[in-house]
Amino acid sequence: MTAAEVAPRDPHPRQVEAIDNTRSRWETIPCHPLGVKPSGNALVATSNLRDAIGTFNLLPDELIQTCLEYLDQTSLLRLGCTCKALYAFTRSEDLWKAFLVGESRQDLIWQGTWRATFLKLSPSQVPTIDCSNLFSDALHRPFYCAHISLDPYVTGIPSHNQIPRLENISAEEFQEKWTDRPFILTEPVKEWPVFQKWSTDELLAKYSSTIFRAEAVDWPLKTYVDYMRNNSDESPLYLFDRSFVDKMGLEVGHPSVVPNAAYWPPPCFGVDLFTVLESDRPDSRWLIIGPERSGSTFHKDPNATSAWNAVLRGSKYWIMFPSSSKLPPPPGVYVSEDQSENKADQVSGFRKNIDDPYSRFVDKMRQSYPDLLDEALEELAKQKEGKKRKWDEIVHANSRADDPSGKAEEFSFGFGGDDSDIEVP
Repeated sequence: MTAAEVAPRDPHPRQVEAIDNTRSRWETIPCHPLGVKPSGNALVATSNLRDAIGTFNLLPDELIQTCLEYLDQTSLLRLGCTCKALYAFTRSEDLWKAFLVGESRQDLIWQGTWRATFLKLSPSQVPTIDCSNLFSDALHRPFYCAHISLDPYVTGIPSHNQIPRLENISAEEFQEKWTDRPFILTEPVKEWPVFQKWSTDELLAKYSSTIFRAEAVDWPLKTYVDYMRNNSDESPLYLFDRSFVDKMGLEVGHPSVVPNAAYWPPPCFGVDLFTVLESDRPDSRWLIIGPERSGSTFHKDPNATSAWNAVLRGSKYWIMFPSSSKLPPPPGVYVSEDQSENKADQVSGFRKNIDDPYSRFVDKMRQSYPDLLDEALEELAKQKEGKKRKWDEIVHANSRADDPSGKAEEFSFGFGGDDSDIEVP
């Protein structure tokens, strides 16, 4: 253990910064655990810890962070012992997250932060060094964004921007009116057994040691739930597992065909055309679990499909943009001139030994649904001329007080199925 790890804890209580948000309400955001402040505070400060970092002081904060990415964990710990400012820079969670993800450790016990977990430090062993005279947007912004309330962004949505809510629709109604715009069905999911049964404790009781995929890591469910309930990540890991049906021993299908089915696709979406590929079909369903702030960046659903999601607990916030070669992409998205993205995104989810999956699908469709294939190819040609699939982004918001199970949950979770593509939070 290094000297930095046994320094005394700060005896002073944590300060609280108050901000006034756009909803004209006062909120509180805790002070950074090391006391780091936004860079603007340096303008009126009488001292600055950055003055002690020597040659590093010539570099902007972002470049210092980039340089630290080339160090191993031992070097980071030693550098952090040299002064308070560099200690704060070496405490960056992204650095230690990369180490832990690279290790694929099987005996991992989540300790609240990536650094403490990697170094196997309990909360009482992690010192609080006073870095209140360090002013850095690069260090302060991730912590600030991880604690700012999402309420102003997910409430008070203008009526013309809200997604239509329907109890249910038929397959005919879907084909006639709803294939090109988003909508919410409020009733089908309530018929699923998992809608009534699944909760955090229920899943932990049955699948605590089951390994699930969460972005770049494969963790037992218990480890992921510990992380989910106790982290300060700006963008928390998002459990997204494509093999959950097999791992959990679930049966899927309409109860008239599969008596013990855990869930089934809403009938309005019709036939799952990927079934023509039989065992060669692409990934088609996912279990999704995530705490508040987890989610995806802007994307288009793969294989020219449109996703349906079923939310079982919590709430999921969607940001959708229409997509066209005549319209710019969403903020922060950069694509080719025709917005076609990468080929890998258009044909994805197949096993690596499947050659030319697109041509194989077309051949199978020509055998089983020739008329439908002709219509689809004609529509595809129209899309290339102008209209494209929508962009969407998702963020898990706070759980609702009107949870149908009567239990307050701190996360959203769900699964996907592919008659389109599926997810569920």
